[in-house]
Amino acid sequence: MFEVTLVGTGGMMPLKDRHLSSMICRFKTKNILFDCGEGTQISLQKIGWGFKSIDVICITHFHADHVSGLPGLLHAINHSGREEELIIAGPVGLKKIVESLLIIARGLSFPIKYLEIESEENSITIGELTIKSLLLEHRVPCLAYKIETHRQGKFDIELAKALNIPKQFYSELQKGNEIIHEEKRYTPNMVLGTPRKGFKIVFCTDTRPIEEIVQFAEYADLFICEGIYADDDKLEKAKEYKHMLFSEAAHLAKKANVKELWLTHYSPSLSNPEDFIENARDIFENSHTGFDGKSTVLKYEKT
Repeated sequence: MFEVTLVGTGGMMPLKDRHLSSMICRFKTKNILFDCGEGTQISLQKIGWGFKSIDVICITHFHADHVSGLPGLLHAINHSGREEELIIAGPVGLKKIVESLLIIARGLSFPIKYLEIESEENSITIGELTIKSLLLEHRVPCLAYKIETHRQGKFDIELAKALNIPKQFYSELQKGNEIIHEEKRYTPNMVLGTPRKGFKIVFCTDTRPIEEIVQFAEYADLFICEGIYADDDKLEKAKEYKHMLFSEAAHLAKKANVKELWLTHYSPSLSNPEDFIENARDIFENSHTGFDGKSTVLKYEKT
């Protein structure tokens, strides 16, 4: 199963009940945090997620409402006793930005590996997860992220028996490992069917609704997308500041044939996003407003 939680859903400035942009996901033993706005460590504590087990932090861009929580979070991770390497990924210039922020959080007990994403060909592999990025249209270089799991085909026990493969090797072949025994070679493709559908989650914030997002998010199980302004009468403002309306996010979700849309990254002036959800649902029915702590667990389809 794949767990996804919105840590913070605000934009520009934090509010009493709405911290700044962040999302975290867990697949098996891997934990990935996306963005780290002010208050992220507080929100993580509220929802019961630990600091020490985060494997990767992916930053979309270097505006304060997406990175200003890093010094406090890294300081908290440091005090958790972590010693393992932490990966931080983001646009070019990442290392300079993070090291500048760390002036107030020196002496970390763990090393940081910086991955500056120079092109959309770059991808990150963490266990069974692959993270890909897309360059968006914002006032500074900004990335959307796509997290995918790769699910191998079902183990065919009857075929394994027909091939006289010893039973003690079934488990290793199921794990994708090759076996050589008594000069015979057994490979996973001998007993595994066609790959099955995995999960796809897309996190897309701070951008105009460019067409490339449609292909990037196509058939996603969950499309988490900014909706900083709820009403269409804010269109000119959205264009000026390179952001999106509820309706524009919904149009992207519909074109991309995603299963579900969560709106996030609200303007501070938008006190109750749920009052405007029909602006999205009139276009894409399975649209929902996000809120700090909103969570879901995705499960594989039975095949």
